[in-house]
Amino acid sequence: MGAPGTSVPWESKKVARQGEIRTGSHCALCIIAVTTAPAKSPLGTGSARSQPAGTGRGGRWECLTHGMCLSQRFAYKVHRSFAARRAERQQQEARCSQQPAAAPVTHCAARMALPDTTEDTQGFGLANVNPDLASERLTASFSVPRLTAVLDGGAERTRLRRAVVDVIESDPVFSRENQYFQSQNERYEAAVRKAVHVRKKMQEMGWSEDGPESVYVYRALSGDVAFLLHRVFMRSISVLGSDKQVAKWIPLATEYQIIGSYAQTELGHGTYLQGLETTAVFDISTQEFILNTPTISAMKWWPGDMGRSATHTVAFAQLYIHGKCYGVHPFIVQIRSLQDHSLCPGVIAGDIGPKMNFEHIDNGYLMLKNVRIPRENMLNKFCEVQPDGTYKRRGSQKINYFTMTSVRVSLISDEVILPLMKACTIAIRYSVVRRQSKLNPGEEEAKILDYQTQQEKLLPQLAAAYAFHFINNYLHKLFNRGYREIQGRNFDSLPELHAFSSGFKAMVTQFCTSGLEICLRACGGHGYSLLSGLPSLYTKILASCIYEGENTILLLQTARFLIKCFTAASASQPVPPSVTYLSAMKPGKCPAKDKLDFLSPDIYTEAYQHAAIRLISSTAAKLQDLIQSGVERHEAWNQCTVQLVQAAKAHCHYITVKNFVETVEKLENTAGIQNIMKHLCDLFALHGIFSNAGIFLHDGYITGAQMDMVTASYLELLGIIRKDAVPLVDAFDFTDKSLNSALGNYDGQVYQRLYEWARKAPTNKQISPAYEKYLKPLLHNKLSKL
Repeated sequence: MGAPGTSVPWESKKVARQGEIRTGSHCALCIIAVTTAPAKSPLGTGSARSQPAGTGRGGRWECLTHGMCLSQRFAYKVHRSFAARRAERQQQEARCSQQPAAAPVTHCAARMALPDTTEDTQGFGLANVNPDLASERLTASFSVPRLTAVLDGGAERTRLRRAVVDVIESDPVFSRENQYFQSQNERYEAAVRKAVHVRKKMQEMGWSEDGPESVYVYRALSGDVAFLLHRVFMRSISVLGSDKQVAKWIPLATEYQIIGSYAQTELGHGTYLQGLETTAVFDISTQEFILNTPTISAMKWWPGDMGRSATHTVAFAQLYIHGKCYGVHPFIVQIRSLQDHSLCPGVIAGDIGPKMNFEHIDNGYLMLKNVRIPRENMLNKFCEVQPDGTYKRRGSQKINYFTMTSVRVSLISDEVILPLMKACTIAIRYSVVRRQSKLNPGEEEAKILDYQTQQEKLLPQLAAAYAFHFINNYLHKLFNRGYREIQGRNFDSLPELHAFSSGFKAMVTQFCTSGLEICLRACGGHGYSLLSGLPSLYTKILASCIYEGENTILLLQTARFLIKCFTAASASQPVPPSVTYLSAMKPGKCPAKDKLDFLSPDIYTEAYQHAAIRLISSTAAKLQDLIQSGVERHEAWNQCTVQLVQAAKAHCHYITVKNFVETVEKLENTAGIQNIMKHLCDLFALHGIFSNAGIFLHDGYITGAQMDMVTASYLELLGIIRKDAVPLVDAFDFTDKSLNSALGNYDGQVYQRLYEWARKAPTNKQISPAYEKYLKPLLHNKLSKL
């Protein structure tokens, strides 16, 4: 058969197993025939793509030697390109037969061979998987498909997601090829084209906007599509609008008869919504609101889709009735004509200019000068201005901030966790292909992932990606429960929901941004290339630390909630379930006796709980002492903010560790899933203690000797998880097109792909414009001499 990854003639083989005979399919690991059981495609009759028998998502492709399943995606590639690759191999054999025999190619020489530039490496078949990468997949201690199903929430959801991804990626309109070489205008036009086309595609496939397919479509597009704020526009109306307003505006938005945006942030104000300067004055005589941005700092700044696309927006403004301010409220404002897209009277809007990323999004500015809208355009599910100017409130005013709460929860998965997962996939796959220096004298250069320092860079980020995936599930359950209560006009869960969405948005975005930068730097110089996919992921995730609430401000809002709950718990008053631990302060020391004890979830979970309680209680005590000493409450708060931020982070970190532990305990102990997830959970927890040793050593809860035990267990876990690193990122199930990385493709052909992609650069296909203007005169200067 040959060693894994070696090539054999692509002959059509027939292998029988359990009465099944299939031809033309091969294992990516050993290039031998595989069998498959036929299954129906979940695409139904809506898919125009023809598939070979048995290659539907429900089909099982199994290597007869290794018993390993292949995803249909790669099996389908084998089937589709089988004839082409066989013809190519025959041509190569014919050429070889006419040439003198050459010396065997060594392992290193094979990696360094000059690439064949006659075809794009995007079309590489599975036979060309880099042997260094293929060998990693042979030793998986768990079932990769089963873990993928766990992440998706079930095998059926995995099949559905893959079906949606196949439909999107097989459509050339959604191609991201050459994206790294496009200008801002080209990126914007492509994003609008995709947004228009995706709506047609969803209608064609029978997918609903609020169904699971919509989420998978967004994942397949990697967010590279216009009108993302249109969804927030609709969500705002659905949550904050009356039944009558929902009935009027949602059908228009659903059918894209209007395109919406969300105008909250101003040039001079962001997270502090009470400070917004845009005004909406009620004119009783005309039954209209008159909107103005009275100063330059009141100008709306940053709203997505505002610059060139949106026709309407939900604008937040200070409501005034008879000269009295009633606080910030949302209003539906038309900003562009539905006939010719020109700006409406009194509206000044445009694009804010170049950014670090999001070139495809037309983030805009908006100024309003005496813009009149009807009274019915104030979203009034929870508050209303009656015709005579009477103001009526139903429920908490904080409900106006609920849209941002929902946006924060959704962005954690869509804009933060997925990029970290992609970065881990790229960096870890590259780290087993890249060889550098000799680990052992006399041997070939080592895979860089075999170095402990590389493991210590990447594997904690991998563990964090899993931890945050599971905490995201927890947050969605919390949010959905709170939303149902709010729909029933029960606002009791709002403070907890706001605190959690704020704190976890801040913690996860900061951790993932740092983690993604580590992944980029771990790839050395190639990581700095846009073609690696990492710089665009990094600049995209970096923005998440700023938009939808600046992280420091959000952590302080979480801290305010925690201080209130700690005070209530200390007085034996009821507190939300998520913070009941605040009343469980137990003096004592960590009971660990040796390094193995720190692999006990009870041991490290209690350590995190102790640290969180200590930081919250000590900060609350300091705050109280300052106030009792005569310091004004607001000044006392300001003097505690650094410790308050630290306390909020500790709370979120504790909840994440606790949730990871509880998630692992609920997993079935089959296919090796629970065991590998336990290792990742241990690594995530111990990395947090190892990296924040001062917090745990501060009051002696953990001793110096115990910290040495933590370090020993932590470093041993790196070696254990390293063996499963590639299968663990394979379980994320990103397609090559989704990664869009020359370093991270499934086949590991890094150097060939980097070279091929670089050759596509427009600068390599034209004469340098600087030659005639500058280089030629310089080189042909009469005074120049050889």
